[in-house]
Amino acid sequence: MSKAKKADVLGRIHEDGIIPILRTPTADLALELAEVLRSAGIHSLEIPLTVPRAIDVIQELSVSFSPDLVIGAGTVITMEEAMAVHEAGASFIVMPVFDHSIIAYCRSNGLGCFPGALTPTEILTAWGAGADAVKVFPVSAMGGPDYIKAIKAPLPQITLMPTGGVTVQNASKFIDAGAWALGVGGDLTDVQAIRSGKTNLIRERAELYLELVREARQQRNLTPPPPPPEG
Repeated sequence: MSKAKKADVLGRIHEDGIIPILRTPTADLALELAEVLRSAGIHSLEIPLTVPRAIDVIQELSVSFSPDLVIGAGTVITMEEAMAVHEAGASFIVMPVFDHSIIAYCRSNGLGCFPGALTPTEILTAWGAGADAVKVFPVSAMGGPDYIKAIKAPLPQITLMPTGGVTVQNASKFIDAGAWALGVGGDLTDVQAIRSGKTNLIRERAELYLELVREARQQRNLTPPPPPPEG
């Protein structure tokens, strides 16, 4: 299968400013949800390893949706999982925690890497280990956008991706606080809407998220800055 270069992967994620997290109870729902989000103009998706047959889902999407979408794996916490999702075709890896060895593996194999961290010390440690962006998780437990703003004040050089509690009500505030991109879960990836056949609701919400990010960046007089440097 053809895999996008890391710089292209990071660029696509930042272009949207969001990564939908497809934490669904079945593989089929994840595949259906992915198709809806692609039709809404989304360019990247995260498939958590808590999804049944997640490796198969990553492999299928990486083949059938290329080059429209870049597919990443989420909830990766072991080296064995990192190697498996890489083999399945994942272009980036998202972790709920910090693991130096997984970051090193991602860097050696050209994968985008977003480790999870919460405190300033954890965030700086993850960044120093070579993260492409640090997933601040669970950001809602620390005050949401205000926490991102507080972190960016002394650590402006660190690229942050708040996750856990991002909604359409606060998405703009996160961008204004300095977030590079947002990890968006249940507020966007509504499993019940898929089961009820109301895919238009998910499509419209995805389009709203994309518009909120664009507007927030424009209000800050920002054109999308380049993705974080490789190295």
